[in-house]
Amino acid sequence: MRNIASRMLTICVAIALLTGVIAAVQGVPKDSPLTTSASEWNALAEDYFDRGYYKFRPSEGTSDGFHKYDARLEGFSRTAIASQIEALHHFESRFITVDPKTLSSIGAVDRELILSNIRSRLFTMETIRPWENNPDYYSSGITFAAYVIMERRFAPTNQRIGSLVAREKQMPEALAAAHENLKNPPRIYTEVALEQLPGLIALFEKNLPAAFADATDPAVKAEFAKSNQAVVTALKNYETWLKSDVLPRSHGDFRIGADTYSKKLLLDEMVDTPLDRLLEIGTADLRKNQAEFARVAQQLDSSKTPQQVLQELMHDHPNPAQLLQSFRDTFSSLISFIRQKHIVTVPSNVRPIVEETPPFERATIVAAMDWPGPLETASKDAFFNVTLPGPHDSAREIEERMGGFNRGTIVSTSVHEAYPGHYMQSLWFPQMPSEARKIFWTSSTVEGWAHYCEQMMLDEGYGQPGYGASNAREAELIRLGQIQDALLRDARFVVGIQMHTGKMTFDQAVDFFVKEGYQTHEIGLVETKRGTSDPTYLYYTLGKLEILKLRSDMRRRQGASFSLQKFHDDFLRQGFAPIKIIRQAMLGDNSPALQ
Repeated sequence: MRNIASRMLTICVAIALLTGVIAAVQGVPKDSPLTTSASEWNALAEDYFDRGYYKFRPSEGTSDGFHKYDARLEGFSRTAIASQIEALHHFESRFITVDPKTLSSIGAVDRELILSNIRSRLFTMETIRPWENNPDYYSSGITFAAYVIMERRFAPTNQRIGSLVAREKQMPEALAAAHENLKNPPRIYTEVALEQLPGLIALFEKNLPAAFADATDPAVKAEFAKSNQAVVTALKNYETWLKSDVLPRSHGDFRIGADTYSKKLLLDEMVDTPLDRLLEIGTADLRKNQAEFARVAQQLDSSKTPQQVLQELMHDHPNPAQLLQSFRDTFSSLISFIRQKHIVTVPSNVRPIVEETPPFERATIVAAMDWPGPLETASKDAFFNVTLPGPHDSAREIEERMGGFNRGTIVSTSVHEAYPGHYMQSLWFPQMPSEARKIFWTSSTVEGWAHYCEQMMLDEGYGQPGYGASNAREAELIRLGQIQDALLRDARFVVGIQMHTGKMTFDQAVDFFVKEGYQTHEIGLVETKRGTSDPTYLYYTLGKLEILKLRSDMRRRQGASFSLQKFHDDFLRQGFAPIKIIRQAMLGDNSPALQ
């Protein structure tokens, strides 16, 4: 085991190398000549969190527990966007001047995380430009701003409704900005926005008034009734405008291209592996999981093909009315197994609340964890959101959607979203070393961990008779569900690269999810829609493979002294930094994160 001083030196050297790589991409100076004291560094970081981050992302601030800007709404006008870009360039120049060698090992990493966040946001706004090509950016954006005030009781009702009114008064203007900003959206973006809008309007018409029915200030309630109706009217007008004006002229291309894709991966995930090599890695994992699916299916019923067994598996699901309870029922056995088998430390006995997915996420989300913000001190509830079939879905659509919630995938999804997946990550917030590690997500770390847990838990014995399964057949069904979820993530890996580099059409992507990812057509359609605007959603499998390699490297180095629980605890303690940086902290070297 290296001593602490040696490990800190190794980390700083590796960070310097990373700085050079990212600086080369951005075209900024590599030298960082200024010495910074701990107090100066802390002041600079806090200034960015406030005036560089949450000032321009006030709804994210409400969600995270930074409540200074609860009465503000994101700026959607060209002037506001230009101001944000200017501020980001200003902060980038300030952080570049800080010499990482004068900081602590934690501070040096935080500097890189902040610079990556700045550059990723600049790249999104200046190159990808969702404000110019995605109508849902506006309608779902303002709805999220209202939802986070409604969902989290971080302050008394009268105070929260006051903040909501302040935000709502700015929302019609935000939707009006879309008229100036939207140029030539991809048709699928406009279609998704239109698909979302009825649910968004319903949130303002029904959910918000119900949520704030206990407000007692007559003046504020009257203001809310007025501002809320104004938003409903503005959203309905926006919907009409999208249908009559924007949709007919939505001829843009959602594909971002190979160069943009690679740069996004580097800035968001610190991954510089060439796309051809990534595609080989993703395809190899897909084939491995298909072979494993066939092996388990053969054990279940040797007289049927894997596809026939899959069809049976998809029909083994609860009634939609029982779906939420089916997820709740998994928690006790998962927690018990984690503690008995020493998988990872569970810091709290409080469980997440299982509920329906909010309206503005239903078109592209099947299930998701909405955890309490890392800076929140009052509202600590976590919400496990599950998308139920809609009231207007046909019988076929309901069956296909429910096929994604079969017995095996319910277990896999509970592991992913709750124990020991995302919810467990949130329980470790207090032990993360800095605010930057909590606030700035690296998707391959966050989603990679949750996806890794799906396989790890079953490999360690969960889902066997006595541990989540009542008999051997049920155990095999649970394993098939886990593999099916792995194939879904493998399909995302391949589809994201292939669609955005022009090698796969939208319809071919849907077909790929069905034939190669073993999903229903309905799920394949939802997943492909998501992939058009979330191009690098390969980060699930990418992160899982990086964690598996890190675990293997740690086990090889530590030998008989290796502890799975300690490995998991140490990993979660690192926060949401890129796995490349977590490897440096845990291994003390800069060895490759992927094979």
